[in-house]
Parts: sequence; C-alpha cells; structure tokens
Amino acid sequence: MGVPPRVAVIGAGAAGLAAVKALRDADVPTVCFETTDQVGGLWVYGAPDSPAYRTLHLNTSRGRTQFADHPMPADWPDYPDHRRIAGYLAGYADRFGLGDTIRLRHTVERVTRDPSGTWTVRASGPDGPVEVTVEAVVVANGHNRVPRLPSPPYTGASTAEQLHSHDYRGPEQLAGKRVLVVGGGNSAMDIAVDASYAATRTLLSLRRGVWVVPKYLLGRPSDTLNGALARRLPWRLRQRISQTMLSTTVGSPARYGLPAPTHGFLQDHPTLSDGLLSRLTHGDIEARPGIATLDGDRVEFTDGRSDPVDLIIWCTGYRVEIPFLDPALLNEGADTLSLYRHVFHPDAPGLTFVGLMQSTGSAFPLVEAQAKLIAAQLAGRYALPEADRQRAVCRAELRAATARWGQRRPAMRVDFDVYLAELTRELTAGARRARPTAPRGGGPDATAPVGAGR
Repeated sequence: MGVPPRVAVIGAGAAGLAAVKALRDADVPTVCFETTDQVGGLWVYGAPDSPAYRTLHLNTSRGRTQFADHPMPADWPDYPDHRRIAGYLAGYADRFGLGDTIRLRHTVERVTRDPSGTWTVRASGPDGPVEVTVEAVVVANGHNRVPRLPSPPYTGASTAEQLHSHDYRGPEQLAGKRVLVVGGGNSAMDIAVDASYAATRTLLSLRRGVWVVPKYLLGRPSDTLNGALARRLPWRLRQRISQTMLSTTVGSPARYGLPAPTHGFLQDHPTLSDGLLSRLTHGDIEARPGIATLDGDRVEFTDGRSDPVDLIIWCTGYRVEIPFLDPALLNEGADTLSLYRHVFHPDAPGLTFVGLMQSTGSAFPLVEAQAKLIAAQLAGRYALPEADRQRAVCRAELRAATARWGQRRPAMRVDFDVYLAELTRELTAGARRARPTAPRGGGPDATAPVGAGR
C-alpha cells in the first residue's frame, strides 16, 4: 500500500466489506485483515469457522437484505441460498475494488491502544507477523463463530452422538438416525426440517415458546409487512397487529404442539420457516418440551416423556468473543458492551464496531449504515456528541431494550427499521455538530475526526 493506513478493519464478511467500502468512499486509507482465504464470512460454505450448511438460505427477503448501493439481481428468488449470497459478497468486493485493501489469511492476534491515542494491530500472516499503527480500528469479525453449549449442562450423561449446529453441514449427517434437535432459532428449524426427510425419527425440543413465522404472508415476503408498519407505528402496536395476523393465518404455536411463547412477537428474534409447521402437522417432526435429564441413549423431557436418540444437535447459539481486545475494554463481556449507537466505544476513542448487534431483520443494510457513520466521522463530516451525552444515550437505549427483550442480550438488540432510521438521523445530527460554526463541546476526542491535528 502506497499510503499508510489510518484505519484497520478486522474481518471481511458482510460487515467488514461494508466498512472497507464506506472508508474508501470517504478517501480514508484502510487496511483489512481477514483470517480465511476469501471474503464473505459466515456465508462461505466450508470455510473455517463458517456455520453455513448446504440447505442454508436467507431468512430475510432479498429486497430487505441487499446493500443499498449493490442490489441483488431482480431475477433471484426472494430467499436466496448461501451460494448466491457468498457470490453476492464477492461480487460486491470486486465491483468496488476492495480486494487491494484486504489482506487474506491474516489473523489478528492483538489490538492495543498506545499512550499517544493510536492503535497497534498485530496479526499473523502467511509471510510472518504483521504490525500496523492506525488512528482507528473497526471490529467487524462477527459473533457466530464460537459455539455455545447449554450451561450449566443437563444432568446425566448421554451415549448419543452430539454436535453443535456450527458443525452441521448437510442431511447426510442425519441419515438413518433418531435425531433430537434442541433450540428454537432459525438454524434449529432448518435442521429439524432436514432431519424430517433424512432421519428415521426427528424430535424438536424447545425450553420456551417461539413465534414461528412463515416466509410468506398474504402473498408477500413476511418481513416486508412488518417493515411497512414500522414506518408508521410504535413497536407495541405493530406487535399486536402482527400477532393477530399470525393467529389468523397460521394459528398459535400450541396448535402444532410447540410451547406457547411467553414473550410477544416483537420481543424476541424472529424464527422463520415455511417447512416446520407442515412437517409438524404431518408427524414427521415431533415437538418436545425442554430436556430434564440425559440417560444413556435416552433423553427424558420435562413433561415426563422419554425417547431414545442416536444424535443430539445443539442449536443453542454462540458466545460473543473478541479475543484480540483487552478484556478491560469489553467490561463484563462483548455481548454486554455499551456502545454509542451500537458503533462507538464511549471510553476508547477510535475503537468502533460494525455488526455487534442482533437485529429483528437483516444485518446487511444496518452494517452498511454503521459503516457510513464511521467513515463520516473519520473524514471529519460527522462529530460525536460529548462523552457524557453518549453515555446517557447508551443508558436510555439499554433501559428500553431491557424493557422489550428482557435479559436476552439487551445491549445488542436493535429493531431493524427503527435502528436504520435512527442511524440516518444520527448522521444528519453529527454533520451539524461537525460544522466549524457549531459548538464543539466534549474535547477533540469527542467531536473531531480521529487523528485531527496530529
């Protein structure tokens, strides 16, 4: 690179690519480190640490998932598979010439803040150690890499084969087996449906109820309906309308033998599946409540039933880990980290995050908007508010998120449409703060572009 980078981006999945693209558009010299040998992150089937399986498709519709400046082909299906999405991300990198910024097969091992306020990024690559000093770091390494198993573990011991959904690749792993799928998320539903065709018997265990949404409602992709409501109505009213629509068109989850949800429709991550409810009604998937104990080749459930199983697939999510950062910067953990607008670390100027969130919709448009906010700040076109104001906003957002989502990672939760509109407003407000005639409270670290005056 002819010009030393001012910014280091960690990760070249959707979030990292959006960050690199926004920074290049803002003429901010950038270097990006990616562990694998290609861009695309979790969508690259077979790549190290990718959780992609052969039957994986988008669970948000094409029109609500695509980047604003890189539409998906109009002749694609509404819910493309992982191959198309991996190709779409590779095409995004090619179209905008991002490749010369990305160092593939480089694993970031340590990021530290220097006394001068700059950041040192140390990575290992195919030609040995690499070290760069930059004014800002964009963490975009994703949070679906480290499997989370039940903790504390269930009582008893099982002789059945066990694997986490992260290691699931296709239905051939299920053939001829009595399979128990544990979990209520999108991966659990996909894998249970796969098992219903390949396994000799398929059980689905859920500790708590979830709202299962078909991918189409009233002839349209279901996420477009809630998107239309979000532009006009508060979430509690949207929730009542959505639940009424689901009850009318699909019926309650209890009708299919699933536990009744204890949370409202918009108070948990949506679970989308066209196949699950049909397979339940045909008896090809049998619903079970939570696990009570493991006993050899049998699993006893909380309703007293006991079933023999050959394979348990834990669809129990992921731990959020950022091993290259000082734990002191992460407080009690990355999933509890309080960030201004879910982007800026309020106590470490220059440390930013793209994609450290859980959205009610797609991530792509959100990481694109987050990346544009960071790029504008580094280019001097956006200024952060005073540090005290940032912390006050973080506290208010956490209270609101906790009221809506409870203790299920409230610091990471965002409402897709509301958050996207909020980022647009934030960019406008920050542009006003950045004008030379505007008050510049909070000191240079709070308002000026990182590195200004150096």
